Amino acid sequence: QVQLVESGGGLVQAGGSLSVSCAASGRTFSRYAMGWFRQAPGKEREFVAAISWSGGNRYYADSVKGRFTISRDYAKNTVNLQMNSLKPEDTAVYYCAATTITPITIATIIDPEGYAYWGQGTQVTVSS
Repeated sequence: QVQLVESGGGLVQAGGSLSVSCAASGRTFSRYAMGWFRQAPGKEREFVAAISWSGGNRYYADSVKGRFTISRDYAKNTVNLQMNSLKPEDTAVYYCAATTITPITIATIIDPEGYAYWGQGTQVTVSS
């Protein structure tokens, strides 16, 4: 089992940058593929980015590709999302999630139903 705690959200102007981080407890962090999802008011939770358990594969939603970068630090048990060129439509609560689902495919990694563990979320607000 793993517990996830997000941090680093906040308010930023459009075009700016922000980094959110997720700290994972437990000694099995390296066994999990990690994902970031977001949910805006009145909308469904949507996939943002994910990284495989090895860190060798990264996946991004088309809407953030080229602007966001996901990474993980095994020594610190953290997964980070660096967000650049932020847009007002990026405003949402950002959630970190962990999954052991195999095999990892595009279909499985973007589906929130496949993630067993979730953090409480952190608010990211981008002003225009």
